[in-house]
Amino acid sequence: MRTLVHKTGLLRAGLILSIIALLTACGITAPRNNEGYANLDSLGLFDTDRKFALSIGPAVLNFAAFAMDEDEPETAALLRGLDGVRIRIYEIDGDAERVALKVKNMSSRLRKENWQPVMLVQEDDEQTHMLMRSKGEQIQGLTLITSDDEEAVVINLMGHLDPRHFTDVMDALEVDAPDVKVATLE
Repeated sequence: MRTLVHKTGLLRAGLILSIIALLTACGITAPRNNEGYANLDSLGLFDTDRKFALSIGPAVLNFAAFAMDEDEPETAALLRGLDGVRIRIYEIDGDAERVALKVKNMSSRLRKENWQPVMLVQEDDEQTHMLMRSKGEQIQGLTLITSDDEEAVVINLMGHLDPRHFTDVMDALEVDAPDVKVATLE
């Protein structure tokens, strides 16, 4: 009887591990092997409290694109180009200056890993870093890291990103943003 219980337990554990491996391989979560994946450090266990974490892979993104295809074609086109989205939101409950330094160091490390800076905004106690990784003319990843005295946000988009869709998506979501024209290489 004890051997049967032991075998049943091993079978159950093997089944659970197989399901987890299958789910992560089928695109439920953002893929780590994608060229646009940014290996992002923690912003500090003692200085932050993670309030929100999301990792979405291609299966969920394609489903979302299919669901909104007719209603919002611009957003659907952007979603179809994505392989993964990772979002982390932290409440800063410790040393905000130490968190700001970690954000700056994270940006520096990404630049050493061939991420190109797109934007840097530093105002008072707020900083925002936007970086992209590309291959040729194709954008493969976009990462945004921002912090102020109260909150830090990290976003990583992976896939084949077409900047022409960004303005359309901002319009569709009714986000007030400056009118930005995308330069093309000719």
